[in-house]
Amino acid sequence: MTTFRIGLGHDIHALVEGRELWLGGVKIPFHLGLKGHSDADALIHAIMDAMLGALALGDIGGLFPDTDPAFKNISSMRLLSEVVRKTREHGYKVGNLDCMIHCERPKIAPHRPAMLVALSEALQVEAGCISIKAGTNEGFDAVGQGRAIACQAIVLMEKLQP
Repeated sequence: MTTFRIGLGHDIHALVEGRELWLGGVKIPFHLGLKGHSDADALIHAIMDAMLGALALGDIGGLFPDTDPAFKNISSMRLLSEVVRKTREHGYKVGNLDCMIHCERPKIAPHRPAMLVALSEALQVEAGCISIKAGTNEGFDAVGQGRAIACQAIVLMEKLQP
């Protein structure tokens, strides 16, 4: 395998009542949460898909199927730790990560520092290797109407040094 591999991930979940909102491994105070089988952390899901895609290891649906009761309401941080383990087994680590959160509400900026800490610890990289940006969809589509949150991630995976 080559020294560097690049992966792209995307995820979107509907906002619903009666769920906690988790993004980037951080619980965000909000009156709605993301609908999903796990905790539905769309940012972590996009990151995991980017990492797995970079190494041609499939996707999170194959690794953690939503038909498996073992993953019901599981923390996406636990799933991410498994993806980190799997990528290290294949001889790679995260070099850098660039993420985008698309949502109308809540505001992401106040939670960005906590997300950077949580993700840098989980990915075993310095926080300076991670970028988290946020933007709105200006009223267009389900995200723009405040009914969903979508996330994208692109990752550079580096071969581990022997």
